[in-house]
Amino acid sequence: MGWIANIIAGLLGSVVGEAILGHWGPQLAGMALIPSIIGAVILVAIVSLIAGRSDHH
Repeated sequence: MGWIANIIAGLLGSVVGEAILGHWGPQLAGMALIPSIIGAVILVAIVSLIAGRSDHH
């Protein structure tokens, strides 16, 4: 998976993480850092797994 796809997955994961986990912790540019990081890591991992499986088939 390319770096552009990783950036997009990270940004979307950040939004999803903040929506699910709320707006707690330190804020940067109007976004809560901890929920954003958690959501981004989870979504990038999921997208990487899916992309990895489709590359092998």
